[in-house]
Amino acid sequence: MEPVTRRDREQELRSLLAQMEAHPERDWNSERERVDVLREMLKEPAHSHG
Repeated sequence: MEPVTRRDREQELRSLLAQMEAHPERDWNSERERVDVLREMLKEPAHSHG
């Protein structure tokens, strides 16, 4: 299993937001929660290894 990177999270966030914008008529409650979690994660500075 590969670790999840910041880029993966950014990509997931962009994808969710695009889907939500394309289909506003759909119920997006669980996805909105995930968007909030991703935004919170991305607020944290990137960790440097070294």
